Amino acid sequence: MGILRNKRRREEREPADSRYGSPSPARAPYDTPSPTAAVELRGVRRRYGRGTGAVHALRGIDLSLPRGSFTAVMGPSGSGKSTFLQCAAGLDLPTEGSVRLGGTEITGMNENQLTELRRSRLGFVFQAFNLLPSLTVEQNVLLPTRLAGGGSARQGRAHAAELLARVGLEGKGHRRPTELSGGQQQRVAIARALVTRPDVIFADEPTGALDTTTAGEVLDLLRSAVDALGATVVMVTHDPVAATHADQVLFLADGLIADRLPRTDATTIAARMRTLATRPALAGAAA
Repeated sequence: MGILRNKRRREEREPADSRYGSPSPARAPYDTPSPTAAVELRGVRRRYGRGTGAVHALRGIDLSLPRGSFTAVMGPSGSGKSTFLQCAAGLDLPTEGSVRLGGTEITGMNENQLTELRRSRLGFVFQAFNLLPSLTVEQNVLLPTRLAGGGSARQGRAHAAELLARVGLEGKGHRRPTELSGGQQQRVAIARALVTRPDVIFADEPTGALDTTTAGEVLDLLRSAVDALGATVVMVTHDPVAATHADQVLFLADGLIADRLPRTDATTIAARMRTLATRPALAGAAA
């Protein structure tokens, strides 16, 4: 599911279930953040509902992802991967635990602060592209900087032209998204995600609506953003082939990190996914 559709309002947060250990101080910054980490989660839990009907989407995630890395997140349906991405990107706040992005503690931020953080320091790439059809390609790319109120119009156009050339769309800034193919629209979305030089790019099934060849081209662009620009990419995907572009693959099951693999082939990744898909689910896991 797309991470925007699953955004929960912060008033839905509730205390963690006591059977998962003694609660830590809620949203207190942890003591030793890593200066080289782009994403850090410590003791992150997310629960929806109460009592016997409660869904424990995340059951205690501890994770540090270095700057300039590409991480794929996989898992069976209901494993918690969408909730993981929502919490890591500040689209949802955990019931318990701490999240840092680019060294900044975000779990104590209010909604206005989180909105500003997402505009200025994060990039997003969605399965459905999420381009505004009434805007030109250039205007779509520059939308995050315009919302943040940064830079002159001339600088913005030059930066947009540079990014569009980097993703293979040189000279197409004046077109509308509907004049482009699906793969070209996703290239625009990647350029838009890069425009603020973000701490992290979060990608939610970015190749789900694309054919195999076009998907490979889009994944190559994300890989290039890491290798050539020093970007950090966190991508949720169900596709083992897509995951081969990442430096590491994290496997979630029942709201926990069940395994991780360094960069490897699609056959190995698919075999690990089959193992996770056949294991019994814990009671109260995400649906």
